[in-house]
Amino acid sequence: MWQLLAAACWMLLLGPLCGYHKKGSTTNPEANMNISQIISYWGYPYEKYDVVTKDGYILGIYRIPHGRRCSRAAPRPVVYLQHGLIASATNWICNLPNNSLAFLLADTGYDVWMGNSRGNTWSRKHLKFSPTSPEFWAFSLDEMAKYDLPATINFIVEKTGQERLYYVGHSQGTTIAFIAFSTNPELAKRIKIFFALAPVTTVQYTRSPMRRLTTLSRQAVKVLFGDKMFSPHTFFEQFIATKVCNRKLFRRICSNFLFSFSGFDPKNLNMSRLDVYLAQSPAGTSVQNMLHWSQAVNSGLFQAFDWGNPDKNMEHFHQLTPPVYNVSQMEVPTAMWSGGQDNVADSKDTENLLPKITRLIYYKFIPHYNHVDFYLGQDAPQEIYQDLIRMMKECF
Repeated sequence: MWQLLAAACWMLLLGPLCGYHKKGSTTNPEANMNISQIISYWGYPYEKYDVVTKDGYILGIYRIPHGRRCSRAAPRPVVYLQHGLIASATNWICNLPNNSLAFLLADTGYDVWMGNSRGNTWSRKHLKFSPTSPEFWAFSLDEMAKYDLPATINFIVEKTGQERLYYVGHSQGTTIAFIAFSTNPELAKRIKIFFALAPVTTVQYTRSPMRRLTTLSRQAVKVLFGDKMFSPHTFFEQFIATKVCNRKLFRRICSNFLFSFSGFDPKNLNMSRLDVYLAQSPAGTSVQNMLHWSQAVNSGLFQAFDWGNPDKNMEHFHQLTPPVYNVSQMEVPTAMWSGGQDNVADSKDTENLLPKITRLIYYKFIPHYNHVDFYLGQDAPQEIYQDLIRMMKECF
């Protein structure tokens, strides 16, 4: 972030002198839009719903019922897209329509739904708690899997009248699916195929900057970040995205900031849309969720959140230690894609996961892919989406 800050300062100081405010400065309009506006901007219909979970969180979910050149005459197969860590549904619509999975699916004839995990920009409401209270932020992966996914998927089933749907998850979107589908058999029955992009269960070998959290005690993390929200989108980040990263002069610096988290693959990123990518993220999560990820790095286990003492663990899990999730109990047909330059979902962790998938129907390793290529990569339609859509058509 210091590089972006330095770039912003230099731009503010030297921009008027050097004419940078006139040269190579184009802001994509979507950088200043919300989800509904982005969908409408490209000419697609949308619907927005609030889904209430059993524990009172209100999740904002979005629907693209059909494509630009399609009518809504007949029921369409349903696809649900679930984003990753500190991200949001904008992941699926932030590229051009011919390169964004949600738009491609809608144009191909699918009824597309996009979720938002509790605590992100579009799901920051609760029936009882305010986002200013610590109680609101007392959640992690466990609650997303136990409450968010069942509430959202059951809502979609009720709304569409279709008993089964396709599930596409990226990163943490796969993590909560592995938990939910292996512990909730009834929910798993509603899934035709689980498409896992950059799948994450264990993160023993992750090379992402979040490893730095593992060197700190829980107390130190809470001193640094508090006990509420982690990595919300700020005014400063919006300014950097739309006033600095929209300029050719700063594209390399801005893209390097993105790559430092995801892994490097600069040739596969549409640099002209950096302002959109960075204006729409991060979308935030809870500090507790980040503690859960830190726990996973340290333990090497795919395990529920450790509440810190046996009594609290007993209260939540009816046992002294957090349970370990058993992926092999998941019976959903699963297709997976992983990347060789992925700093987050390291290929060694993926190799350890593969034998545990009891119904693996497809797997592809893409050597040049980093963690965000799965939804931002310019070649994602060729590397991933065409096979994903083919499998849906064959299943349907």
